[in-house]
Amino acid sequence: MKQSTASALLKAYNSLQEIVVELYNEFQKAVENRDDADASLLESRAEILFEQAEAIITVLEEQNG
Repeated sequence: MKQSTASALLKAYNSLQEIVVELYNEFQKAVENRDDADASLLESRAEILFEQAEAIITVLEEQNG
């Protein structure tokens, strides 16, 4: 894998992690406010993005391992 590709993937991973943290923080607020529909939506989106971020790391590890 080219270094530019690895760098782009790592940048995407870092960006996704920031988004996931933000979504989980908003999820917590929604839970506290008993906004169940919003909490569910925020949690499900955070989980999907977390899984995508983990998939990026897996690809990078496979290429470097």
